[in-house]
Formats: sequence, structure tokens, C-alpha cells
Amino acid sequence: MRAGEIAEPYPVVGIGTSALVAARLIARDRLPGLVVTDESGKPMAVLPASEVVRFMVPDYVQDDPALAGVLGEVPIERIAARLAAARVADLLPSRPAELPVMKVDDTVVELAAIMARLRSPLCAVVDGQKVLGVVTAARLLELVCGDELP
Repeated sequence: MRAGEIAEPYPVVGIGTSALVAARLIARDRLPGLVVTDESGKPMAVLPASEVVRFMVPDYVQDDPALAGVLGEVPIERIAARLAAARVADLLPSRPAELPVMKVDDTVVELAAIMARLRSPLCAVVDGQKVLGVVTAARLLELVCGDELP
């Protein structure tokens, strides 16, 4: 089986997309992350949902989680405003990790190997420079294990 055969349509965002729009896509569809493309539509990064959550928490609270209890509840509107003021580019690491991208004719084993090595919850499947779809870890596990519970 080939990556192109199991790739599914998936939301893709541009680097200039509002971080709030990206967060809403992740939340609405309960996605593990999004594929981010450059201005030409070429995939350039994966934005994991965990990075969006990380952006919501100030650095000083991440450094000292005990501060979260002292600060009290931050209004949701302030978090949404912070996301609205940012772009997807602001949520990506300054040194992007290797991109989990496979070609349509790569095998499922090759796909699993790249996802495992990069610890990525998803992998973009490309046909040339164009994103054909995405394979998520959940889709890969469903393919391998089936969907029946004991």
C-alpha cells in the first residue's frame, strides 16, 4: 500500500494565516495539528496542536508552572485576542524541525518510519510540490490494527 492511497483530505494553512483561524480549525475538527505551507503552497512545517496550546501560556508561566495558580484564571477573551494578533509563523519554532513529507508512491512502512523518527502526529503526502493529503497517526493505526475493539 502506498502513501497516496491512504492520504486523506486535510486542512492546510499558509504561514500568514491568523493563529486564531488555525486554532479554530484544530479545535473544530479535533486535529493533532496542521500542515503549514509557504506562499507558493509548498509544505514547510507541521504545526502540532500542542504548539498552539503552548503559545497560549506565557513563557514565564511555562518556566515556573506554580505561577499559574497564583495568576488565577485568565479570561478566555485575552487568550483569543493573543491568538488573533498572531500569525501561524509566530507559532512555529525559530529552527523548524525536519518536515514529515512523503511522496505519493512511498510505502506505508516508509511513512510509519518517518512519523516515528520525527515523532510527528501527521505526515503530508505530496504529488510534486502540491499537498495531496495527510496521513495521521490515528489513520495509520486504524489501517494496521483495524477499528474493532475486543
